[in-house]
Amino acid sequence: MPPLIQDLGLILSVAAVTTLVFKRIRQPLVLGYIVAGFLVSPHVKFMPTVTDEVNIRTWSEIGVIFLLFGLGLEFSFKKLVQVGGAAAVTAITTVLFMLGAGYATGQLLGWSGMDSVFLGGILSISSTTIIVRAFDELGLKTRGFARLVVGALVIEDLVAIVLLVLLSTVAVGRQFEGTALVLEMSKLALFLALWSGGGIFLIPTFFARTRRLMNDETLLVVTIALCLAMASLAVMAGFGAALGAFIMGSVLAETLLAERIEHLTRPVKDLFGAIFFVSVGMLLDPQVLREEWGPVLLISLVTVLGQPLSSGAGALLAGQPLKRAVQAGMSLSQIGEFSFIIATLGLTLGVTSPKLYPIAVAVSVLTTFVTPYMIRGSEGMAVWLTRTLPPQWVAALDRYSQQTDQVRVTSDWRKLLQAYGLNVGVLAVLGVSVILIGERQLLPWSTARMGARTGALVAGLLTLAVLLPVVWAMTFRRIQRAAYRHLWLNRRALRGPLVMIEAGRIVAAVVLLSLLVNRFFGAGPGLLAAVLLLALAVVLFRRGMQAFYQRLERHFLFNFQQRERRRERPELAPWDLHLAEVQVPLTAAAVGRTLHELSLRERHGVNIALIERGERTIQVPGREERLMPGDNLVLIGTDEQLAAASATLNESPPESGAPTPERCEMKLMKYRVLPRSPLIGRTIRSSGIREEGSALVTGLERDAQRIPNPDGAMVLQQDDLLWLAGDADRLRAFMHNGKALRE
Repeated sequence: MPPLIQDLGLILSVAAVTTLVFKRIRQPLVLGYIVAGFLVSPHVKFMPTVTDEVNIRTWSEIGVIFLLFGLGLEFSFKKLVQVGGAAAVTAITTVLFMLGAGYATGQLLGWSGMDSVFLGGILSISSTTIIVRAFDELGLKTRGFARLVVGALVIEDLVAIVLLVLLSTVAVGRQFEGTALVLEMSKLALFLALWSGGGIFLIPTFFARTRRLMNDETLLVVTIALCLAMASLAVMAGFGAALGAFIMGSVLAETLLAERIEHLTRPVKDLFGAIFFVSVGMLLDPQVLREEWGPVLLISLVTVLGQPLSSGAGALLAGQPLKRAVQAGMSLSQIGEFSFIIATLGLTLGVTSPKLYPIAVAVSVLTTFVTPYMIRGSEGMAVWLTRTLPPQWVAALDRYSQQTDQVRVTSDWRKLLQAYGLNVGVLAVLGVSVILIGERQLLPWSTARMGARTGALVAGLLTLAVLLPVVWAMTFRRIQRAAYRHLWLNRRALRGPLVMIEAGRIVAAVVLLSLLVNRFFGAGPGLLAAVLLLALAVVLFRRGMQAFYQRLERHFLFNFQQRERRRERPELAPWDLHLAEVQVPLTAAAVGRTLHELSLRERHGVNIALIERGERTIQVPGREERLMPGDNLVLIGTDEQLAAASATLNESPPESGAPTPERCEMKLMKYRVLPRSPLIGRTIRSSGIREEGSALVTGLERDAQRIPNPDGAMVLQQDDLLWLAGDADRLRAFMHNGKALRE
């Protein structure tokens, strides 16, 4: 047997045992995988050891790809927009503070600059997996602070992707060159905009047109093919494969099949993710930990104190109440999977000390064990702070929070500047992408077949033709017409800035054209010719370009917003009400009951905004709507109301009669009705065979006549032969105890 198969069998077997143990003691499974990796590593002599470590590294790289793909599926660009300013301010404050704190801690320990930079990156990202699982286990998913924390984690995931690219750039250059970082960030922004925008434009349409052909097997194969294809494109562009997987996951998250894709790919992600975390544990060196126990404790202390303080301060800065800010801050108090990926990056590139990796893993283990206790104690800490802080401070924080909630009206200037900035920015990225593709793909092809001069002219004209709708939209398209008209008519003193905005759009278009001319035609006369050609095209084809661009825009927005149209959620007033999602378990007592029977509003004061059932969305469901297993309910209420409603929806059905065995032995058996049987003269429906014997009458033989699936109203007679389907043990007990039938 090849060593790779033996090693996989070994690590999965050990991981199975350790994860069962960690599940039993209510600890994250990630820690179980790390322990399994440590046990099968060369550092543990009494256990079998992995022999083919190179191939295990390859499998772990695949694990990183699927981990990031899964995060992308949970991310989605719409979710990024919906997390709100509070989550964004909280996350960015935490990341910036912990980057500085990590670097300062590394310097305090006497580490090199590169080790300190990577330590800052490791400490700046909290663990999405650990926190979400802790919320599930503690029953806190419906709390208001939990939504804030999840939103902050979404922002941190995106920041972690950017950090991976920046740290790779810094590691390759071995120094902090501002120009290189700016160029790399510009390249990253271009790559994200090009492939994310192109993916949203094409992939939802592809799935919509092939939807009937997509069974589970085909959809899984197509999804993994798209993931690996985008990972390959990212590598070709000079980025990591994980970035491409994350982008494809976020694109697929905008499709109507997102939940189905996530369900199908979860086993693949879990398998390869387990191998990745096992490989993380294999790199743990107990000798390093014995020597570096001091730095491990210090860095753990910096994490447990720094993360909550910075997160809580960010939440307060964003206008959150003191209690919610404290609860959110104490929930973000650990490092996790992205920290492992960042530590692995430094080790793979050979730019960090070997001791940094096991220290990072040890810190993650310690902070993860502390996480549930931090979350449990957050409410008590908030109460203690409210009593301890000076009353005027608490009152000032309350006033600031209320004033922030009351800011609902956006000025016309803000609307206009946001819309114009987004329009020019997105179209500029799209235009630069068109020019670069024309230069690197079309130009070499045309010059090889038509010569340098003619080929450059043809390639330039074709690129210009594709670029014209973009330039038209950047220059002439009207945005926020109502706000623009209001400012122009009612505030005559501000017409100057409006004119400058229009002039800025034209300048941006000219710069874009200058870039195209410089790449294909050369400066000087070429620029003049391009401007004249643009003016002529605008005069002759303005309506056609407008219609073409509007079709493209409508198609993009249709794909981008198709999931949102299924689940439009109301904006709530600045009360203590908020939205929360609760999934109905498969075995809950609420399954099959109507909303009227559950009476969630009457009992707990919550409203059901919508029900998501597979690909169907039921908005404002009626009182006679029945709940189905796996339904996702969007509820509106306070923390206490939502917690009570969630407990009701998760209640198990009461046990009735004998306990149901874990596995029933279903058989098809035949019984004959005996003389003087109590069943004689009774109908099949009233015989009790279904209710007490848990069996179905599938056939009846009477006087050589065979009746398949007899009617429930049929009256049983002596010597009838019944064919029954049910659990063998319960059926025999019913029949023999009643002495009504003979087998």
